[in-house]
Amino acid sequence: MEKLSQLKTLFQEMEKALIAYSGGIDSTLIAKVAYDVLGDKALAVTAVSPSLLPEELDEAQEQAKTIGIPHELISTHEMDNPNYTSNPVNRCYFCKSELHDTLKPLAIAKGYPYVVDGVNADDLQDYRPGIQAAKERGARSLLAEVGITKAEVREISQQLHLPWWDKPSQPCLSSRFPYGEEITVAKLQRVGRAEVYLRQLGWTNIRVRSQGETARIEVSPHQIKHFVNEINLEVLTEKFQELGFLFVTLDLEGYKSGKLNRGI
Repeated sequence: MEKLSQLKTLFQEMEKALIAYSGGIDSTLIAKVAYDVLGDKALAVTAVSPSLLPEELDEAQEQAKTIGIPHELISTHEMDNPNYTSNPVNRCYFCKSELHDTLKPLAIAKGYPYVVDGVNADDLQDYRPGIQAAKERGARSLLAEVGITKAEVREISQQLHLPWWDKPSQPCLSSRFPYGEEITVAKLQRVGRAEVYLRQLGWTNIRVRSQGETARIEVSPHQIKHFVNEINLEVLTEKFQELGFLFVTLDLEGYKSGKLNRGI
């Protein structure tokens, strides 16, 4: 595929690169190509914070091990920043500022001239204030530079025989809260455990949106009837209430990425 060749050429020109690696399908493809081209001159770094589920961290570590790329963990502290926890419409800007303010010095100290993230071409069409924060700190988005879309990320990942090529998108847990609602560690853990519970029941492409004390479950539109008919709603409600929600609802529109941006 021509775009894959272009991606490899960019890494060849870099010679060394640090990958901002979340374990999502985009950054994992970047990590794979970087390692194929640069070998041990590529380093994947994952930021650990309350907005990353332990299960997602485990998956990221396992995927990095499968690829073979050197992998390190760092801690980020966006939860210490009230500009982040107050959850303004540009919350993502402060998250990515913290991430890249941590990654850039690390890259410099270790001799990596470039930090590369997993932003793809489709991301540029959505409201993503974090992209600006990354750019301001010199990060490069090679998928976007080459024009690789989300669908092409999956296509290339499948061509490279990556077993997680169809892995559902899993953005930061803070994206589950409507803008203006304060984000706390307890709330992140509550919504995270709720999503893990649903995945354990076999539901993959889902979101649990948190609005005050209410959990709003989103599943794919074509699965709504199946969800209602197949799941034990009483047991589900009890489980969510055990996690700390008072009310449990189902979004009749179904899951749609970026839905909370409608209010902007």
